Amino acid sequence: MNNSTIVLLLLSVVIAGGLSYFQYFFKAKSRSNTTKLLAFLRFLTIFGLLLLLINPIVSRSTFETIKTPLPIVVDNSSSIIDLKATQVAQEVYEKLNSNSDLKNKFDVQTYRFDSEFQSAEAFDFKGKQTNLDAVAENLKSIYKNRSFPTVLISDGNQTTGSDYVFSFDAANKVYPLVVGDTTTYLDLKINTINVNKYAFHKNKFPVEVFLQYAGTKSVTAKFSITQGNEVLTTQSVSFSPSKKSEVINVLLPADKSGLQIYNAKISSSETEKNTYNNSKKFAVEVIDQKSEIALISAINHPDLGALKRAIETNAQRKVTILKPNQVNSLNNYNVLILYQPTAEFKSVLEANKNLKINTFILTGNKTDFGFLNQQQADFEFKMSSQKEDYLSNFNTDFNVFATENIGFENFPPLENPYGTISAKPNVSVLLTSSIRNVSTNAPLLAFTDTSGKRSAYLFGENIWKWRAESFISKKSFEAFDVFMDKIIQFLASNDSKKSLIVNHERFYNSGDALEITAQYFNKNYELDEKARLTIAVTNTKTKQVKKYDLLKTTSNFKVNLDGLAPGSYSFSVKELNSNASYSSTFEVIDFDIEKQFVNPDVAKLKQLASQTKGTVYVPNQVDALIKVLLDNADYKAVQKAVVQKTPLIDWYWLLVLITITLASEWFIRKYNGLL
Repeated sequence: MNNSTIVLLLLSVVIAGGLSYFQYFFKAKSRSNTTKLLAFLRFLTIFGLLLLLINPIVSRSTFETIKTPLPIVVDNSSSIIDLKATQVAQEVYEKLNSNSDLKNKFDVQTYRFDSEFQSAEAFDFKGKQTNLDAVAENLKSIYKNRSFPTVLISDGNQTTGSDYVFSFDAANKVYPLVVGDTTTYLDLKINTINVNKYAFHKNKFPVEVFLQYAGTKSVTAKFSITQGNEVLTTQSVSFSPSKKSEVINVLLPADKSGLQIYNAKISSSETEKNTYNNSKKFAVEVIDQKSEIALISAINHPDLGALKRAIETNAQRKVTILKPNQVNSLNNYNVLILYQPTAEFKSVLEANKNLKINTFILTGNKTDFGFLNQQQADFEFKMSSQKEDYLSNFNTDFNVFATENIGFENFPPLENPYGTISAKPNVSVLLTSSIRNVSTNAPLLAFTDTSGKRSAYLFGENIWKWRAESFISKKSFEAFDVFMDKIIQFLASNDSKKSLIVNHERFYNSGDALEITAQYFNKNYELDEKARLTIAVTNTKTKQVKKYDLLKTTSNFKVNLDGLAPGSYSFSVKELNSNASYSSTFEVIDFDIEKQFVNPDVAKLKQLASQTKGTVYVPNQVDALIKVLLDNADYKAVQKAVVQKTPLIDWYWLLVLITITLASEWFIRKYNGLL
């Protein structure tokens, strides 16, 4: 308390005492014990009221010691088991975690990681993936703006995530502790296989295989790709201490339609410690139908190249760019994309009236909207010659086909003449437009499906900027290209609307996420969130059946089938209220990415240590690591003074005291006839 508060308290005692004396003793005829008690109660009441007004604060100082955090992070992936390092990893962890000197200096905290990062003190080494990048990101988040060392007990082999070497904060030292046998063994490995998911029947498809070698002598190996008992290709590959890798490119025939499983294998006469990584299976779905798309434009524009690239990322699509006067026949095309149509397109549209090929119309500053009003009945255009920029807004109620918001609100505006676009009742709008963040409620991207004829409309040019922005924000064109593929898929099919739509892959690698999603629509083709969806999965070899419920998410129903053994499966999704069903098949390919390693990645861990100014250690150097941590003067405990200010007496206790004294004084006066 400060001096002024003390003075006020003393003054309060004087005032309370003076008023009590004046009321009960000044000119009083008697000073009985009752009078003295009443005066004391009045003193307490007045003093309590004054104390409540003054509210004196008492400051109390305590000291808190803040230690530097020391995260000990243990690799919990199954590669530790494969490298026979589980016991060593456990012993090293326990030695570090139980060291009393480290605990006196640091705030020791333990974590484990595989595909995820979490706090833990026990390890089972059963993780199916290794994500060291997640370790870096989580440590940055947990210990934000703090200086701390990290002990990383790992083999350094990462199977998912970004390059972890540059993910860790360079200002905080990382001390990798390498577990696993660091002796270099001869090892031939199929590292990566690049192949398209789809190929076309009676065509050839490319396969790119990356081979890797570890060893100290020259080796000649045999590489082959087989399908069942049939050898499709084989060739010799040479490796040496100076030649550690090789890239094989082959063309394989797509002679059979459907899902085809292939096996790539490399072998030699040398003995290897790990032969699991000598072979790897891959799958290709061979389809016997290809969508031919005519992209017709009278002008040159960057949109044409962006559309062609986006659509052709799906190997089922082939886009041919034509001028209106180059179109001789439309019979060979499944979809027509009409870019900024003018009167030059009249012959194309007239020819399509009989063929009824689905169309995708994109407008812009060169579009003849008067001509367009005459050629279609889905929209009415009243446009001016003034140009305008239109931003996009995603319509969450859109249900023509399953899609998601890929960040449309953040995309650059599309350019189109200013005016009014009126849609007819049969139009389904996916994107609406706004001008400088003021909504126009006018369609920007819309679809129609009338009497078996499907159409799509995009009102604005410069869609190439959308694809570029999608790449900038997501580091990949995939999101935009998948969105464009869904538009083409809608236009390439004339099938009637289905109430149950199921999305799944035709093959999965064991260990990868195996998810199947579905949407169910009612008779009005509205998403039915009350649907009850189940799935029955049958192993085609063992005939074992497993049944699951699909769980509701934000926009669909989903089931996770992780843990299925490698093999072929058939499945059926059923909606219990309507009995609508969907059946298909998929293949789980035997592949365990954690078994691909024969040695710890010491080079990568050394690079990480160098990047963060740390040091790499092996298990028999744990004592040296502990000494370095203890001797490092940069990590000192900080003593922090914590000042707590609290009222001398809490106000509610003062109110209770005042109430008791007033009530007691009243009852005593009443009892003694003084009222």
